[in-house]
Amino acid sequence: MKYLFWVLLLVCLVSCNNEEYLPLENTLLTVEVPENFPDLVYDIEANPPTQLGIELGKKLFYDGNLSSNGFISCGFCHEQNFAFTHHGHQFSHGVDDLEGTRNTPTISNMAFFNEFAWDGATSHLDLFPIIPITNEVEMGETMTGVINKLIADSEYQQQFENAFEEGGVNAENFLKALSQFMVMMISSNAKYDKFVRNEEGGELTEVEVFGLSVFQQKCATCHATDLFTDGSFRNNGLPPNPQLNDVGRAEVSGSVNDNYKFKVPSLRNVALTAPYMHDGRFGSLESVLNFYANGVVDSETLDDSLRTDDGLGIALSDAEKEGLLAFFELLTDETFINDERFSEY
Repeated sequence: MKYLFWVLLLVCLVSCNNEEYLPLENTLLTVEVPENFPDLVYDIEANPPTQLGIELGKKLFYDGNLSSNGFISCGFCHEQNFAFTHHGHQFSHGVDDLEGTRNTPTISNMAFFNEFAWDGATSHLDLFPIIPITNEVEMGETMTGVINKLIADSEYQQQFENAFEEGGVNAENFLKALSQFMVMMISSNAKYDKFVRNEEGGELTEVEVFGLSVFQQKCATCHATDLFTDGSFRNNGLPPNPQLNDVGRAEVSGSVNDNYKFKVPSLRNVALTAPYMHDGRFGSLESVLNFYANGVVDSETLDDSLRTDDGLGIALSDAEKEGLLAFFELLTDETFINDERFSEY
């Protein structure tokens, strides 16, 4: 009897242990495109989001071990409370407290674009994470180093096997998992969205209606569609920082015609994402509006939309500035910044 007891116990332990590593059912998920949004750009069929793929992507997103010092994760600079930007930090900074030269952009609604980073350094979402991972002042790691760490982790090994039909820890599956997580990060439930979709809670005040009108007349050329960016690269007349001399898009294209052009940022959740501009030079939206009204500097690549018969920039009265500030508040999406699907804990 004593022998039989130990045999049964051993069988139970082996069975329980095996169950932990059995492949799990991987539910295919649908990416719901809001009715006021343009079509997706990301090829969903090439990397269909699944429940286990997104869970893996989320774990990777918040894992500091992806960096060289084991501390800096993607989520370190992309904080959900601030629409996945690094609120209050002029420049992104990472390993060993080293500091970069550009402000951290939001990573919401990424599936609707085909070029990423301030200068468009990559044209595919799957490749985008490579930039911060390998940047020496951000995560400071190599892709080989990251993959080797994941291979050495038995839990990650099983999660990769469960998440992908052709499982295994490799660079392709690693990047696809992160993309699946980011593809689902759609911000589309601000008060503005409820207004344009004629939903409950979308009633605007008089100043908000006025602000919307001012925006449509004076800002929507660049901040186009309900993504609030046309995805283009433009020189908006910022005086170059002489200590950085960041030429923007020209670093990628090699063309002087792209000097000082940067990707037009989305204005979604803009009230949460200070500081502003590619170099984080403005700490408030009031300062941004004052710049466009009075601070635009001419150059050979200045965007034509900022040249008028009356001079440079955008003429804005105090009342129009007030209206725009009220309008910007309409773009805050509380549902998105509190969505547990994207939170670390």
